[in-house]
Amino acid sequence: MDSDRRTIILVDDSPDNLTQGKNLLNTFYRIYPAPSAAKLFETLEHLVPDLILLDIEMPEMNGYEVIRKLKGDTRFADIPVIFLTSKDDEASELEGFNLGAADYVYKPFSPPRLLKRIAKELLIARQKKDLRGITISLKREVDQKTAEVIDLQNTVLATVTGLVEFRDKLTGGHIERTQRYMEAMLQRMVDEGTYRDEIAGWNKDFFLPSVPLHDVGKIAISDLILNKPGALTPEEFEIMKTHVTIGVDAIEGILNSAKEHAFLRHALYIVGMHHEKWDGTGYPVGLKGMDIPLEGRLMAIADVYDALISERPYKKAMPHDEAMKIITDGAGKSFDPVLVDIFRKVKDEFACVAQEHGA
Repeated sequence: MDSDRRTIILVDDSPDNLTQGKNLLNTFYRIYPAPSAAKLFETLEHLVPDLILLDIEMPEMNGYEVIRKLKGDTRFADIPVIFLTSKDDEASELEGFNLGAADYVYKPFSPPRLLKRIAKELLIARQKKDLRGITISLKREVDQKTAEVIDLQNTVLATVTGLVEFRDKLTGGHIERTQRYMEAMLQRMVDEGTYRDEIAGWNKDFFLPSVPLHDVGKIAISDLILNKPGALTPEEFEIMKTHVTIGVDAIEGILNSAKEHAFLRHALYIVGMHHEKWDGTGYPVGLKGMDIPLEGRLMAIADVYDALISERPYKKAMPHDEAMKIITDGAGKSFDPVLVDIFRKVKDEFACVAQEHGA
């Protein structure tokens, strides 16, 4: 059927060449003759061909100018162009190829050679189109699988962190609030270019979901300590501190049995380093300054702020302004001074999160 035939626009300012070309090709293809570049672009507005046969030497706009315009328009850039020319010199041919021409056919052309050149370029164009289709299909499939993995990851996380909050009855809402605090700080860091090199490779879909795991080790802490309605004794506090190493051991166990993943690496640093302090007086390792991974330095601010503004059986909730002062006074001591500056800039967002999520 004619509708199954490939479409070619033949551009030539010579009426004889147009007639000759149409008579030759009309048996095999649907041919649309265009006597000028202007007519070509007029035709392209309502018809996108499979191939263009383009004369080089034309008035007003020559073939080189035409192909520049074609390749500069995303609608037409992928249409293969075969030049028809009587200019049989290497410099002209190289110029055409550099501009994106698929091939050259020299006038007066041999009908069998022209037909073979056209068939070859149409085959290549079809293969490229099929390959693009396969690539798009594969990308959709990969995106779908990735989304499924992320959904599963987040479901598992919600379950695990829900168990932590269920056991730790004194810190309701803490996990969700700290995640929101971290999101606010990270976004401001991105906006201002803070620690640009360190966060350049971070994916929010992996980093932020790892935040709720920071206290996962509390699952293994005795209820008598975890939910004690009063301040802990020094001995009890030492036991409570082990929730960090317990959590690290759990994450490392997953890392040892699973493929390395950014989510797990973020989780390991958040779980293991959120009680370290800038001056080296934190636990469990006593790292100092920039030796503390960035995830831990961020989590330290979010975790302490939320603890300060939350009510406990042994203390009242601290007002936002007082909690903010403690964080800012801790710059260079407990906290990274650069991140404290970020905290100051998002303090109002912290206050909103605390109010909206039950602190």
